[in-house]
Amino acid sequence: MRGATKWLDCSLLALVVTSDAAMARVTIAPMPSFDVTSKIDLQEVDNAVNQARKEVSQRYDFKGSKAAIEFNRAESTLTLVADDEFKMRSLWELLEGRLVKRKVPIKNLKPGEIQHGANDTVRREIALQIGIPTEAGRGIVKFLKDRKLKKVQAAIQGDEVRISSPSRDELQQVIALLREEDFGVALQFGNYRE
Repeated sequence: MRGATKWLDCSLLALVVTSDAAMARVTIAPMPSFDVTSKIDLQEVDNAVNQARKEVSQRYDFKGSKAAIEFNRAESTLTLVADDEFKMRSLWELLEGRLVKRKVPIKNLKPGEIQHGANDTVRREIALQIGIPTEAGRGIVKFLKDRKLKKVQAAIQGDEVRISSPSRDELQQVIALLREEDFGVALQFGNYRE
């Protein structure tokens, strides 16, 4: 059996066994996989904030008001300040429209409660969800297990989920299933490996 190579399909692992007179070795052939992530382009958020600030300075209904939008890149938060709740809603709608035009996923924005601040102003903090939260990751894994797809494995790796299967068709089916379901964050599919 000198120099012969045999392919064995052992449940979920494809094994390659090479046999020589001197040495026998087993290597694991990698399965096709992809990563499910949830990312926000912070530069696009910054651009949207700058556009919204410019529009606020030019709009008549905000003339003389204390409307402000602050973006803290380090903490991934947006802070809105306005004179009253009505102007806060207008400011939020304005910013939201700019974010949508910049293709920032609105699902990943987690607005907090409107709080009353100093000088009769209202304030609202909006957290940017970067990465898949643990609960959503568990939900994705459970969702795929409930579908009972043959040989599909899902593993949570930090703030992303890696999906692998020996069949590329099943991976395509998984992507289609995940696009139809709502896990509370916008999902992106990438880092495909053969």
